[in-house]
Amino acid sequence: MGGRTRSRVFQRADGRVLFAGLAMLIAWTAIGYQLFRIQVVQADEYSARSLDQRLTERTFAPYRGTIFDRAGREVAVTVDGVTVFANPHLVEDPILTGRLVAAALRLDEAETIEKLSRDTSFVFIRRQLERSETTQLEAMELAGIFFETEAKRVYPAGTMAAQTIGFVDIDGVGREGLEYRYDEALSGEPGYVIYERDPRGRRISQGIYQYVAAEPGKDLVTTLDLSIQFMAEEACVETIERTAARGCTIVVLDPNTGEVLAMAVVPTFDPSDRSGVDPSVFSNQAVRALYEPGSTQKLVTVAAALEEGVVHWNTSFNVPYAIQVADREFEEFGDPRPDVTLSVMDIVTRSSNVGTILIQRQLGDEKLREYLHAFGYGEGTGVDFSGEAKGAVSVDPSCGSCTASAAIGYSVSVTPLQMAAVYATIANDGVWVQPHLVKAISDGEGSVRPIEPVTREVVSAGTAYTMRTLLRNVVDRGTGQRAAVPGYSVGGKTGTTLKLIDGSYSEDEHMASFIGMAPIDDPQLVVAVVVDRPVHGYTGGMAAAPAFAEVMEKALHYLGVEPDAGD
Repeated sequence: MGGRTRSRVFQRADGRVLFAGLAMLIAWTAIGYQLFRIQVVQADEYSARSLDQRLTERTFAPYRGTIFDRAGREVAVTVDGVTVFANPHLVEDPILTGRLVAAALRLDEAETIEKLSRDTSFVFIRRQLERSETTQLEAMELAGIFFETEAKRVYPAGTMAAQTIGFVDIDGVGREGLEYRYDEALSGEPGYVIYERDPRGRRISQGIYQYVAAEPGKDLVTTLDLSIQFMAEEACVETIERTAARGCTIVVLDPNTGEVLAMAVVPTFDPSDRSGVDPSVFSNQAVRALYEPGSTQKLVTVAAALEEGVVHWNTSFNVPYAIQVADREFEEFGDPRPDVTLSVMDIVTRSSNVGTILIQRQLGDEKLREYLHAFGYGEGTGVDFSGEAKGAVSVDPSCGSCTASAAIGYSVSVTPLQMAAVYATIANDGVWVQPHLVKAISDGEGSVRPIEPVTREVVSAGTAYTMRTLLRNVVDRGTGQRAAVPGYSVGGKTGTTLKLIDGSYSEDEHMASFIGMAPIDDPQLVVAVVVDRPVHGYTGGMAAAPAFAEVMEKALHYLGVEPDAGD
């Protein structure tokens, strides 16, 4: 009895051992299979995953090309900034770390803590700081907080030529001005670094490391002269203060080359700090803002008539105070007066509306349209700047009064740069030269000229000389006497128009302008001044001519142009 009992006990024990052994065999077989699958079958896949977890890649922007003025002065440069970023997975205490980081960098505490609490391995804390701003934080050696050198764009000239030079965004991409127009040339090629890191984000010294240097961008040498730019912007500020105007634009051209020496737009802004600035201020009004030129347009009408031989400088007209053309009556500026006899020179000197329309009648509608287009109206200048407005010429033959209106500067829209180019044509003996802003693009080994300016003859040298003589008379005896420059012969024309707002003319808001050149026999500069809605002294002669005289006098002295006339 007892023997049978022991036998059954041993049998049960043998069964348990057998079961345990079988279970262990199955387990080891499964483990072995898994090891075989991981170490042999999927070895490459898991090795790649492991390497991928250790590898870190960082791209960094190249040093953007420098922008210079014509004298080699820097107006936009790239310097080293410090970018602070974090790996929240490595941050030991997001709340404490967030408080320390926010205090050191003067950031919002709650926002910083939120960033450090995210389920991600990378988050920017603050980009492109000065090294002095991060010294305190770097000394703390906080886990999960890292620092990286990053290129930063700065503008040493401050607000000067801001709308022309433009700016870049936080990633160094051009967003306005020449920074945008020449972004591809300025940008260069990004670089990158790939390396292995340990769980705390530190580089493994014997691990994989690959570094590809960034290729710096090309440099731009502009046609701008910062000294003349300063003169123009200073004159604009003074004009706004004197007239209570909304804005002021001044363009200074070399009429012989088409180079833009200054392009001032006020109000302006600091491209290094655009916070709180109305984005409308970023736009370059000299190239994009359209206005009706008014009496400055009379230069085209008279020059065309002289070129076609239908009038001479001393041809006389009986000029009434008002004249009816189709459905519209045109009047002279000022109080009613009796009919007078005026020569072409008198008409230009006095800026007679009716007299100019009588000259245009001699020229004919079709010829005026031809010359408007020849001078560049409605077509844009092709300047190397994005978003240039082309303007318009509304002289449809079906409109009976539009051509007469265009003859005196209405029914056409232009930019300040277009009008500067029109006057530069007369200054350059009748040859129109395409305005441009960049002289050369350089990569350090050589340079290329991005634009070969287009030129075309619009009127003869004789006609241009006669027009310069008539324009000089405007300054000597006519509506532009406030544009006179001591010691120099100056010629130019005033312009005053009602402001066109949403398709309708304002009853009391104006655009005032003066455009001229000097010295008159061999013009070295053309200066165009456009004042937006002046309140005090709203005419071109009152609002714009003084700014012209200030800029012209200072610029001529600065360039060393010899005086050609007595005081």
